[in-house]
Amino acid sequence: MNWIEVISALLGLGCVFLAGRGSKYNFYLGYVYNTFLFILFWRQHLYSAMLIQPVAFAINAYGHWRWTHPGEGERNSKGDLKIGRMDTWRWVSAIAVMVLAGLLWAKALVWLPQKWPGTFAPDPSPLLDSFILMATLTAQFLSARKYWECWILWLAVNAANIALYIISGLYLMPVVSALYLANGIWSLATWKRKFNINE
Repeated sequence: MNWIEVISALLGLGCVFLAGRGSKYNFYLGYVYNTFLFILFWRQHLYSAMLIQPVAFAINAYGHWRWTHPGEGERNSKGDLKIGRMDTWRWVSAIAVMVLAGLLWAKALVWLPQKWPGTFAPDPSPLLDSFILMATLTAQFLSARKYWECWILWLAVNAANIALYIISGLYLMPVVSALYLANGIWSLATWKRKFNINE
């Protein structure tokens, strides 16, 4: 365990705690969190998790804008973006794209260390790493749109991350992911209640 992992854990916990409560301030912590995760995952040779961070930073910025600039008919009683639901077609499409992209990226993770062995060390679990990457990006995008279904994906991501971090030799991040999992269960129920009252 090192200080980067500790700071990343604290930033992540703060970020998801605020997101689960629908607070727009989660985005400010998210920007710093992405930066620390990039460094942490680079040091652990988790290249999917590392490369996701600039993309996650951009999705975070988009979500920050969406939550604070809702369109007509999208505002809750506080003037923020209200929680929405996805129709079946969008949900199935999102899952299909996520699976296809996960398979393609897993192949890339196997190929990169073969092509540039001096730059990339072998990923300890390329298939799991790849699917976590794609599920995380999808969940984050759904969070940016403030769709209730984002929490279903976050539950799957956090459960898979516990396994990935243990395989990779991280000590604190599996505990953090377990706390994320607990927060995700609570947030799933909270966002459903807020959706039902049009918040």
